[in-house]
Amino acid sequence: MEDTPTNALAVALFSEILTNDQLIRNQLSRVLPKGMEVSHFSVLNHLARAGVERSPAELAKNFHVTRGAMTNTLHKLEWAGYVHIRPDWDDARRKLVSISPVGRTARDAAVASITPLISEVVTELGEAPVRAALPVLRSLRARLEPE
Repeated sequence: MEDTPTNALAVALFSEILTNDQLIRNQLSRVLPKGMEVSHFSVLNHLARAGVERSPAELAKNFHVTRGAMTNTLHKLEWAGYVHIRPDWDDARRKLVSISPVGRTARDAAVASITPLISEVVTELGEAPVRAALPVLRSLRARLEPE
C-alpha cells in the first residue's frame, strides 16, 4: 500500500483512538468502585439505561464481544448480586438478564465516581471542541459497526 497523506491521516487517527481508549480505561479503572471493572460498569450502565431485560446474546452483540466473554462478565456480575439471570419462559433455550437493585446502586456509585474525572476532561478540552468531535466519532462507529 502506498504511503499517501490520506493513509498517514488514517494511521494517525486510529493510533490516537487506540491510545485514548487505553488511557481512558486505565483512568476509569482507578476511580471505579473496588472490584468493578470497566466491562462490568458498561453492562450495568447499559441495563440501567435500557430499562428492559436483555439476552446474553443481545448484550454480546451490543458490546461487540463473543458470547463467551459476555457470559464470563455476566457470571461475575451475578456473583456480585448486580444482575439477575433467569430463564426465558417463552424459549427455554434462552436466558434474560436484568439489573438488580444492588446493581443499580453499584452503577450509580460508579457514575458518581467517574463523573468528576470525565467532567474535568470535557472542561479542560472545552465544550465546543468536544461537541465538534462527537459527530466524527459517531460516524466512525457507524462505519465500523457490523451490519
